[in-house]
Amino acid sequence: MPQYAAIIYTADVDWSAPEQAAEMAEYGQFGATHADTIRGGAALHPTSTATTVRVRGARGGDVVLSDGPYAETKEALTGFYLIDAADLDEAVRIVADIPAAWNGAVEVRPVIDFGG
Repeated sequence: MPQYAAIIYTADVDWSAPEQAAEMAEYGQFGATHADTIRGGAALHPTSTATTVRVRGARGGDVVLSDGPYAETKEALTGFYLIDAADLDEAVRIVADIPAAWNGAVEVRPVIDFGG
């Protein structure tokens, strides 16, 4: 069965904070409802914890690190699910139940199967 990445963009918050408990309960409900299609996923810590890595030149060049995310945006990449779905239409029906689709955005992308 094809797999799709559901890439979640929402407000840049700490999902482990107590004030996010109600919304996290909604994610828990999504997980319970669609457990048979979810193959993986994770919430990400806020972008303030990110480190961006660049290599100047080519492979083996100078490694340059910077604190924070690659880009400043109103909505940040805050998590993802890996789901099984028969086709894009089914993936969209599943993803429409992710709470981020109601107040942020969820990008759906097919995953390339490299056979391994």
